[in-house]
Amino acid sequence: MAKKIFYAQESREKILSGAKQLYDAVKVTFGPKGQNVVIEKSYGNPTITHDGVTVAEAVDLGSTEANLGEQVGAKLIKSAAQKLNKVAGDGTTTVTVLTYNILSEANKLITAGVNPMELRAGIEKAGAEIVEKINQAAEQITGDSKKITEVATISAGDAAIGELIAGVISKIGKDGVVTVEPGQGLEMEQEIVEGFSYDKGYSSPFFVTDVNRQEAIFDKPLILLTDKKISSNNEILPILEKVMQSGRKDLVIIAEEVSGEALSLLVLNKLKGVFNTLVLKAPAFGDRRKEILEDIAVLTGATVISEERGMKLEDADLDLLGSAKKIIATKDESTIISGNGDSKEVKARIELIKSQANLATSDYDREQFNKRAAALLGKVAVIKVGGATETEIDEKKYRVDDAVAATKAALDEGIVAGGGVTLVNLANTLDDSDLGVKIVKNALKAPFIHITENAGLNSQALLSEVEKAKPGFGINVMQPEKGLQDLKKAGVIDPARVTREAVQNAISISATAITMGALIVDIPEKSEPEAMGGGMY
Repeated sequence: MAKKIFYAQESREKILSGAKQLYDAVKVTFGPKGQNVVIEKSYGNPTITHDGVTVAEAVDLGSTEANLGEQVGAKLIKSAAQKLNKVAGDGTTTVTVLTYNILSEANKLITAGVNPMELRAGIEKAGAEIVEKINQAAEQITGDSKKITEVATISAGDAAIGELIAGVISKIGKDGVVTVEPGQGLEMEQEIVEGFSYDKGYSSPFFVTDVNRQEAIFDKPLILLTDKKISSNNEILPILEKVMQSGRKDLVIIAEEVSGEALSLLVLNKLKGVFNTLVLKAPAFGDRRKEILEDIAVLTGATVISEERGMKLEDADLDLLGSAKKIIATKDESTIISGNGDSKEVKARIELIKSQANLATSDYDREQFNKRAAALLGKVAVIKVGGATETEIDEKKYRVDDAVAATKAALDEGIVAGGGVTLVNLANTLDDSDLGVKIVKNALKAPFIHITENAGLNSQALLSEVEKAKPGFGINVMQPEKGLQDLKKAGVIDPARVTREAVQNAISISATAITMGALIVDIPEKSEPEAMGGGMY
């Protein structure tokens, strides 16, 4: 494919134009009084969301001769939001606003002749200073149920959701697994079930059953476990036929690797609706992988099909398969809910692992044994989101996901004053004699400005008041008539981790982008006109 090259100022303007289009779509959602965005889908009902990363991911500028290069700018902002969502689960609108404002201000100075490498040094210096100060300002909330509820409520924008999530986290702990699924009624419900999670997910996005959330969800599947690599249809077809003959159509395969024609066969059958399969990557590596597969086998009532035992996959019978109430997988994580293994055998397996931990000669080995025992003892919270319509349920699910992530982040690293006030306070501690530092100083005030603007308030007047007030004092946009208040006491708080990661990601993306000297993009190929009808084939 032919390429187009943009240089210097033109390349920066292309990047900034694309970034601005995404930024403009995301910033309207900022804060508790931000607006929703309606996203058209190629199928089904439109999505209505207040979630920054969902809006960002929906923005696709395409590539035409008129907008060549702009898509790259949108992707830069999108990557910052996606990265933050992956590590912190919230704060994606904050990172979008910070990234764009740094890019925009830097571009003005570079156009005026300032050296971009000098700007980058100042931006990175300011970022490191702010990150350190956020860590110092964080207040721990472990054991403070009121603060935990406030974090969840602020993130979800709903007190009832906040209380439910705080209650769930108190039962399963900050490291517990929470899954969110559609409910049957109008109200939200929650239940705590047995669950086992590990940090590997599906092997192909074609196995996804919930496109919006990029999850594969299988109810009451059979489960096949093997420690081998599967690449041939001849290996997998016999067990598939046996499962189908039994009247079942849902099979989850956990294997070291499934590739080639075997993977193609499974994907094709799923897409055609002939047979529902989900391929999950096996956990861990080497001997630990074998041990954890045995843990899953006991949990689900399966037998690990291993050539080391003289077993062949093509000879496997149904009695080697396990089962579970539900399996939920993303690209990075898999959760087995209520495995159907014998409870006595599961208990015995846990006791065996604990005894191995006691005999371990290294701290690392002991930690790994303890993690395995904890995983088998694991609890999973299932939050069922109700609503009158599918659109309402989807919108609530996004908010619940964000609130769960924000609550866990707050329990991990503590809280800071919310509403953009912490960033304003820290901005005013920076020495702006350096132009790069000054860019960051101004950008850090943008979240506060957008949150108050979206609430219909005079943002510049309020910013001036906050800058003169004590640190932590700001405006609660839900109660602006009360004037400036101590936001922590008022329950307007943010997880310190989310705030820190937003600054780090914005600095990382923007500092790299401003040093760009050229932009190389694909020139879209013109489609050939369709041939006239007629003739024989």
